[in-house]
Formats: sequence, structure tokens, C-alpha cells
Amino acid sequence: MKASDLFVHALEQEGVESIFGVPGEETLNLMESLRHSNIRFILTRHEQAAGFMAATYGRLTGRVGVCLSTLGPGVTNLVTAGAYAQLGAMPMLMISGQKPIKKSKQGRFQIVDAIAMMRPLTKSTRQVVHGNSISVIVRESVRLAQEERPGAVHIELPEDIAEEECTARPYPVQTTRRPHADELAIEQAAQMLMQAKRPLLLIGAGANRYRTSQALRQFVDHTGIYFFNTQMGKGVVDERHPRFLGTAALSNKDYLHCAIEQADLILNVGHDVIEKPPFFMYANGSTQVIHVNFFSSNVDEVYFPQLDVVGDIADSIERLYRHITPSAQWELSFFEKVKLELEQHIEEKAVQPRFPVGPEFLVGEIRRIMPDDGILALDNGLYKIWFARNYKAYGLNTLLLDNALASMGAGLPSAMAARMVFPERKVMAICGDGGFMMNAQELETAVRLKLDLVIVVLCDNAYGMIKWKQTELGFPAFGMDYTNPDFCKFAEAHGATGHRVKRAEELFNVLGDCFNTPGIHLVEVPIDYAEDEKDLVEEIKSKTEAL
Repeated sequence: MKASDLFVHALEQEGVESIFGVPGEETLNLMESLRHSNIRFILTRHEQAAGFMAATYGRLTGRVGVCLSTLGPGVTNLVTAGAYAQLGAMPMLMISGQKPIKKSKQGRFQIVDAIAMMRPLTKSTRQVVHGNSISVIVRESVRLAQEERPGAVHIELPEDIAEEECTARPYPVQTTRRPHADELAIEQAAQMLMQAKRPLLLIGAGANRYRTSQALRQFVDHTGIYFFNTQMGKGVVDERHPRFLGTAALSNKDYLHCAIEQADLILNVGHDVIEKPPFFMYANGSTQVIHVNFFSSNVDEVYFPQLDVVGDIADSIERLYRHITPSAQWELSFFEKVKLELEQHIEEKAVQPRFPVGPEFLVGEIRRIMPDDGILALDNGLYKIWFARNYKAYGLNTLLLDNALASMGAGLPSAMAARMVFPERKVMAICGDGGFMMNAQELETAVRLKLDLVIVVLCDNAYGMIKWKQTELGFPAFGMDYTNPDFCKFAEAHGATGHRVKRAEELFNVLGDCFNTPGIHLVEVPIDYAEDEKDLVEEIKSKTEAL
């Protein structure tokens, strides 16, 4: 069997359905093997976008997403996507080609040490040096990518190895069960919760699993404890729940943070310091923290939990709530007050149209138009804070944002992957003009794939987040502004349909029409962040000081 055939058979054995990528001369043997396989090859216009799509596939399915590049500039283009998957805990396999390693034919033309380059960004990076080693390398790489904490892996397949004959066969895939937490740790956690006066539950990205979601919903219903989440933990428990407090989106002085400052114990489920450094341990010097995760805590200056409960998260929560009954000494009235104040504040702002559109109104209108199981895929920009804070996610992975690497350019590819994984659901990409233009070429890919997709491009003609920070720090405006193309014509040039919102009151109907019409729809929405300092900082601070 040719080595490239064995590689593809090994991927099929792992259940790989699609590979996203850009081929090169060094991957032509692999491409020919793919042509004869059941795996769908999805040609993208840039390797970074292919990586973002593969990572999002992994995030949504729990199975490894796969992307392909050639050597040199192809594999260097995968670096950002590799870091995106690694920091975001998304299972992804990157495959790259390489020149022949047994005999050079072009000196060092285009050659970079991809193994050394990928080592700090991945859980594993391997070069195939003999066809017979492919089976074990693929099996071990996929296992590592999917094992908790998930992440990125990389395999380099040189051109001469890909075409050689080998005798190996794919390894059988065996599932493994996760270890369970020690019973003594469960009992100690229950005791700490029962002795607390103002406990809170924090839900992070590691809890974004179906079984864990069910267990946490049962836990909240049984105990009545209020919960909040991180940005990547949104939707694990339906945020319409009466005990939902909010999402940690700002650094301090927001309503939610007032509640956190009053907590004397936080049950931290599935959150680690990569997603966002936990601010709650220095907010109140007496706050205790119970760390519940698949792995032990990484202690640093802002995170030093008093107890680790290490093991399968769903099992830990299921066992924990069996040890707990609602306590008469819990003082939860302040949390209820914070919840009511925050929801009233959000509702008031969501119905105040202005033009260019304000972010609070934007979020409110999009929440109104999105079905319960609809998926929003966010790029990175100032609007992400508003969606994290104001947009209620009703289910797992219905708000895809990245608060680990927080890379611009991921919004459109992530939405495309979400639509491919869930073709029956409504999907919308939310991109700033800066982030959209970083991978705007994938509009052609989306049209070619005949996806039904709505893409909202928020236009402020600047890198708005950094511009806001620049102003907030007292620096004069400098180096943040640019001009944009006519996005409607840009969409039409790619075979999509362009729309431009000219009044805030038009937004809801325009988006509704787009969702009800097949094809790719790009909606240009002028946005105004001028009130953000007042709305996000000054007004909230004045209101929360009165709580």
C-alpha cells in the first residue's frame, strides 16, 4: 500500500469526514489518495481560514478537525489557527507537506523547520520518516488532540515518504473512559458549599459538553445556587434560567462583578487561566474557590484554589449535588437584586435605536431574530464584549466566540464550519470590518460551497477595540483608522448578495429577509462605539455603586 493511501485510511478509521485546506506540490500524493476516499476535501483560499474551520469543527463535534497545507509559507500560515485551537481547547490535526527527506532535489528552497515551529503551539508535532510509522502516528496524534484538555496536533508528511510502499495497516480506534474524582474530594467540596453563606457557580469552557450541561442544569435546579459564566462558557446552561446572573465580560464594576465581590465561595467548573485570568480571587481576599475540572489547577498570582476536584466534570457534578441540600444559611438575596438590576439595564438599552447603530441595540435585535438553536459566530472586536454581556445564549455552542487566543479573522470561517456541521440550523457571522477583511477571501469559498449564511459586517472604519483603549488610556488618536471597500459590491463580486442598513429600525427586517432567502447574504451595518466609555464604564459604575 502506498504511504499516502495508508495515511488516508488511518484518517478514515478515525472517523474523519472532511479536510479543509490548500494543497501544494508536496501534498499531491495525499490529494490523489483523498480523491479515492470517503473524505471530503474542502478547498479554501487561505490556510489560516482552513485551520479556523477545522478548529471550529472540532469545537462543535468533539472529534478532531483536520486541515492541510503544503510546506514553507503554507505551514507558516497555519500557525495562528494552531494557536487558536490549542488555547481554545479545540481538537484539531494539522497536516503539512515537506520536500523529500531522503534526497534533496531543491536545496533548502521553501524549507522551514515546521516541527520546531509547531512544538510550542501544539500538544504533539511529528514528522513521518517511514510509511510504516503512519498508523501509530495518526492514532496517537488524534488521541492526544481529543483527550482532555483538547488541542492542536501536527503531522508533517514528506513528499518521498508519501509515495513509498509500506506494509502497515491502520490502528483500531479504542475509546477510553475518563477517570473519576476522588470521593473524599467530592465530600470536601460539598462540605465547603454547605458551610458557605454566599456561594456562586462559575461555568467555563471546559464545561461545554452535553453531559456536563445536563448535570449542571440539574445541580442549579436542585440547589438554587446562582451561576455565571465565562465568555466561552455561554449557553452551557440556558441563560433564561432564573438563577443566571450574567457573563464575565468586563474587568470590574459591572453588575456581575458586584455579585462576585460578595461571594464567599465560588464553585469553578471547567474554567482555567488560559480562557481568561480569574479576577475573583483578588476581588475579595476571603473568597474560597473549588476547582472542578478534568485536570488539576494551574496556580498563579490570581488563581490559587483551596480545593481541586479532578476528574470527569459531569460525573463530579452529578455526585456533588447528591451530597447537597439547599442550606438555610445561604444568603442569596443580594444576587437576586443584582440580576434584576442588570436585566433591567440591558432591556432599557436594547430598545434605544440610534444611527449609526449602537452595540446594545444591535445585540438586542440579533437576539430577537435568532432562533433558540441558531448559532452566532463572532470575530474579535469591541462588539464581542457587548455580545458576551448582553446576548443570552440558550444552548451549547450557540454563541461561538474566542476568548483564549482572541484572534481576528476567525468569525467568517467559524460560521462556515458551523453551517457545515449543522446544515439545518440558522448561522450568522458577526464581524468587525477589520476582522472580516482578514479572511474576506473565504466569501468565495462559502459561495462555492452553496452555504446558506448571513454575515454581518460592523463598520466603524477603524480597529475599534484598540482605538477605544487608546482613548481610555489618555493617548491621542493615532494609527487606527482605515477605509473600507463597498461591501455590497464586494459581496456581489463574489456571487453573494449585499445589503446595507441605513436606519437602525431597518435592521430586524433586513436580517429576517436574509434568513428567509437562500444563499450568502452580507449585511453592512454602520456601528457607533462613541458611547461605549459612558455606557460600559461611567454609567455602570455609578449604578453599581448604589447597589
